[in-house]
Amino acid sequence: MTIGSAGSSIIVPRNFRLLEELERGEKGIGDGTVSYGMDDGDDIYMRSWTGTIIGPLNTVHEGRIYQLKLFCDKDYPEKPPTVRFHTQIKMACVNQETGVVEAKKFGILANWQREFTMENILIQLKKEMAASYNRKLAQPPEGTYY
Repeated sequence: MTIGSAGSSIIVPRNFRLLEELERGEKGIGDGTVSYGMDDGDDIYMRSWTGTIIGPLNTVHEGRIYQLKLFCDKDYPEKPPTVRFHTQIKMACVNQETGVVEAKKFGILANWQREFTMENILIQLKKEMAASYNRKLAQPPEGTYY
């Protein structure tokens, strides 16, 4: 996140940025079908996060609850977090063996910008679930994990 007027900008330090994201994630996002928070409140580096997506309506994902892990390395937000589904899912951008969201197949990670957030990633993944090429893919049984 960059703050400033034309010609000047201040880059918000990593931990301040992550604290802002934590506060926003704890308040809930939009219609409540996407949420996220830290795995360990004692992790001063704020690296490991859990995200939840409730599958979009009128898709094979409808009503399913998907859990994800997001890992923000020391280079976040300059570089995107690693994103991995914990709940098994079949999507074009997800490695079927590991559950890792493959950056080259998922636009927001492939074209990462510092201003993007974990919230943006989760919202885009939910939109991706509803895309024509993912919305009807046969899914693993509910309650199965990588």
